[in-house]
Amino acid sequence: MNMNPAALMKILSAKNTFDKNHPKLKNYFAAVQKKGIQEGTVIQLKITNPNDEPMIANIKVQQSDLELLSELVEIIK
Repeated sequence: MNMNPAALMKILSAKNTFDKNHPKLKNYFAAVQKKGIQEGTVIQLKITNPNDEPMIANIKVQQSDLELLSELVEIIK
C-alpha cells in the first residue's frame, strides 16, 4: 500500500492531537492489546449524542477481524 507522505504526516498529526485530547483511551487500548483480543470476543460500541437516544452495536470478533486489526495497529504505530 503506497501512501502519500504528506497525507501520512497529516494522519499522524491528527493521531497525536487525538491522543492528547483523550489520554485515557490510549491507555485503555494499550491494556486491551496487552490482554489480547481473540476470536469470539464481543466488542460493543455505544454512541450517545446530546439530546438523542444512545445507539449500540456489537460484533463477535472473527479471525479476519483480527487480521485487519493487526494491520491497522502496524499502520498507526
